[in-house]
Parts: sequence; C-alpha cells; structure tokens
Amino acid sequence: MKIILIGIQGSGKSTQGNMLHDKLGIEYLSSGHIFREMAKEKTPLGRYMKETLNAGYLISDEKTIPIIEEYLAKPEYSNGYILDGFPRTTKQAEDFSNGVDKVIYLKVSDKEALWRLSGRVEEGIREDNTLVAIRKRIQLFHDLTEPVIEFYRQKGNLIEVDGERDIEVIHQDIMSHLK
Repeated sequence: MKIILIGIQGSGKSTQGNMLHDKLGIEYLSSGHIFREMAKEKTPLGRYMKETLNAGYLISDEKTIPIIEEYLAKPEYSNGYILDGFPRTTKQAEDFSNGVDKVIYLKVSDKEALWRLSGRVEEGIREDNTLVAIRKRIQLFHDLTEPVIEFYRQKGNLIEVDGERDIEVIHQDIMSHLK
C-alpha cells in the first residue's frame, strides 16, 4: 500500500506515520528528515537545503521530486510506503510518478499546531524550528499545500481525519479507513 500523510506542521504526521509503519509493516519516509540530513552535508546542495529550511521555505519542486522518487526506488519501498511531507505543491502531486493508494489529511488548526510546536521551539530540538520559520511554514501550508488536499479529494483517495484528538483515537480512525 502507498500512503501519503498530509497536514500542517505539528499535526502528528510523524507520530501516525511511525504507528502505521508498526501496524502495517510498510516503510515510513519523511521528506523533512531526508532534507535535514542533506542539509548537514558540506556541499552546495546541502548549503541550499540548510538555508532554505532554516528560513522556513519549501525546497523547490525541481529538487524535491527527483530526491523523493530516488528514495522510493530503493528496495525497502518496493512493497509500498508511508510518505510524510510530500507532495507539498500541486506540481509535486501532478508530477509524482510513484502512485498513491490513500492520502491521509491530518486536519489541525493553526492555533493547535502552534501550541504543539511551541514546546519543540523551547526545547531547541531543530535548528529550523524558530517561531518565525514555523509561522512561515504554516502560511506556506495554506497557500501551497491546501490545493494538494483538494487535488487528492477530487481523485477520490483522500481520507480526512480530525488530528486534534487523542493519538490512539486518530490512529484507530485512520486504520478503519484503510481496511
């Protein structure tokens, strides 16, 4: 099964992605994790990734699509995947050639996302988690990713889930839609 998780930053995509991995035995892949790892590299691409992420911007479609498709070509993804954080634009959704069975939209309000993420900022877990960068990514979600949700809704493979409930309740809701 090929699953995409979409949601605003802080909506619980990685939590649910890891739970789905454990339950379904399908590999979980986070585009953000890939990009943060690449940002550590002392290369022109690594520097571009770091500067772009730290400013709260999205990596360009021209760079994102080939990187994700290259990862998904690896043998561990041959039986399917759970993909978090991609696609983020309609161009990415339209140009993605790997196929998608279900798209799970974890719907969370901006207020809830900021509340959840404020703890991460205080803990200093990630360099790109400043309040300015988070607010920028939330705005980019509304501007660029909400049309992706509509794209998949029209294709008939979107599952919309209330992401402001208990983690286990959300997981059970997702599983009931996948069966």
